[in-house]
Amino acid sequence: MAQSVLLDPLKHSTFLVGSLKHLSETNLLTSVPSNYTFTPLETTNPDPILDDEIPTIDFSILTTGTPDQRSQIVRDLGTACQEWGFFMVVNHGVPECLRERMLDACHAFFDLTDEEKREYAGKHVLDPIRCGTSFNASVEKIFYWRDYLKVFVHPVFHSPDKPAGFREISSEYSASIRQMAMELLKGISESLGLKECYMDKALQLEVGFQIFIGNFYPRCPQPELAMGMPAHSDHGLLTVLMENGVAGLQVMHNGKWVHTKTVPNSFLVNIGDHMEILSNGKYKSVVHRAVVNNKSARISIAMAHGPSLDALVAPAPELVDGKNHPPAYRAMKYKEYLEMQQSNQLNGKSILDTIRL
Repeated sequence: MAQSVLLDPLKHSTFLVGSLKHLSETNLLTSVPSNYTFTPLETTNPDPILDDEIPTIDFSILTTGTPDQRSQIVRDLGTACQEWGFFMVVNHGVPECLRERMLDACHAFFDLTDEEKREYAGKHVLDPIRCGTSFNASVEKIFYWRDYLKVFVHPVFHSPDKPAGFREISSEYSASIRQMAMELLKGISESLGLKECYMDKALQLEVGFQIFIGNFYPRCPQPELAMGMPAHSDHGLLTVLMENGVAGLQVMHNGKWVHTKTVPNSFLVNIGDHMEILSNGKYKSVVHRAVVNNKSARISIAMAHGPSLDALVAPAPELVDGKNHPPAYRAMKYKEYLEMQQSNQLNGKSILDTIRL
């Protein structure tokens, strides 16, 4: 049972006439449509492992701990970034009621009719509001089991007008997550041996780019044949992720997939390609993917934090020397990198590979 997709390959525009959510909730859907079907090998290889624990960072120690406690948590941040590229944040101060309201508002957006969501389809990867399915259906032969909403929320705040209350909730939530991300970036900067304010100044974080990404992964009748999102790394510096209690995120660690397991009221954070570039490869962006299930719909909200769109991102001079640590990446404007990644298919770290030296 295929569904109709309107495509504009020149502008990378995509919008489902019938969204994946709508399709999956019909009683007629008992198998994965052919244009969403991957081979079992593509969805399961290599086999996930379940016994590794993602590092945990106590945010309250980073912000209010003693000098000795802060020094230790900065070292812990550095270890997490270097060994995992991924960590869980607890005691972050974001109210649990705000998290719940944001998840509810995101669910309400995906519950809108297709006609209402079509207003926000977008035509270009830098349109401030876009919704659709998969990742970039204009270049993909097989689609991913995902509907999405992408909204630019900083330095200029945007929001869809529907559903009621979405603008107010997303504004408050985005500001709270941005504040947390900026403190984490200060600690990570220190862990690299740089000044606390290095990234803030070098990458113009006062006008840094922040994107709200709501993901809806419907219940799937044959989860072994579908992918929520393929293996990929993120652009930018940090991505802060919240889930609705349904697991599905897997992280590549030491060559194997690890299921993420979170404690209540926590966030998952991963470093992106531009942290790898700035650190000259010391902290590597982590490859991760989303899998689906046949029992419950999964909602995740990712907040991506990057440099200013106009910032020229290159390895920090303090982390480069001509003999032992030559520059590993060529400089590129963040905006150019973002357009290149969002306009192509997701495939591991293929975009980052194009600027390696």
